[in-house]
Amino acid sequence: MKHISEQTLSNNLVNEREAASILCYSVRALQNWRHRGGGPDFIKVSSRSVRYRRADLEKWIAARTVSNTSQHI
Repeated sequence: MKHISEQTLSNNLVNEREAASILCYSVRALQNWRHRGGGPDFIKVSSRSVRYRRADLEKWIAARTVSNTSQHI
């Protein structure tokens, strides 16, 4: 199994404020998605702390990329 250093992992994780900025959405929108579903995958660090992997944010964006308005996401 490949060992991931703490530094590498921390460089790839962002808090909800940074994630919201990357996605151009509000922190509240991310909180709603976490509660209702439909948002990017997240990591629950503790009961009051979440983090997002940059790769998961990029994957979520890519999954919603369309070339015309008749395409469904």
